[in-house]
Amino acid sequence: NNMPKVTKLDGNYPNPFNPTTSIAFSLKEMSPVTIDIYNVKGQLVKQLINAQMPAGTHSVTWNGKDQNQKSVSSGVYFYRMQSKNYSGTKKMLLMK
Repeated sequence: NNMPKVTKLDGNYPNPFNPTTSIAFSLKEMSPVTIDIYNVKGQLVKQLINAQMPAGTHSVTWNGKDQNQKSVSSGVYFYRMQSKNYSGTKKMLLMK
């Protein structure tokens, strides 16, 4: 049984990145999950996931674009994962 023992947000790879990065996360049980990207001002840039997801190891790719499919500028961004019993935030750097 290779199911994750804990729900957690892992790092993104590569970091720094250009133009895409992959964000890995694990769920120990089925749960609603959201993963959102924020800029340094705390403004929502893009919602990557908003879905019920099964237990297991997952990843999602961000292409460096906002909700309007416009490329965002270089800089620091934060990605936040929320699930039933977990919330975590990590930092990533987009370099063009």
